[in-house]
Amino acid sequence: MPSIKIKNNESFDVGLRKFKRACERAGIIPEVRKREFYEKPTAVRKRKAAAAVKREAKNQRKNRLGRPPRF
Repeated sequence: MPSIKIKNNESFDVGLRKFKRACERAGIIPEVRKREFYEKPTAVRKRKAAAAVKREAKNQRKNRLGRPPRF
């Protein structure tokens, strides 16, 4: 859990903004949203496999476009 120290001359709003930024950097909000509902292990595997396929297709597209044409 991120923590911040508020100086004596800083307002609550400044401290809140610092805390929100620290939470964003730590990745807490996406983690909470991901864990909000139970996801079956099969659904997790299926989601990860689909992401891997998508990532591989993107890499292949990038590599195909980056090469000079063969003659």
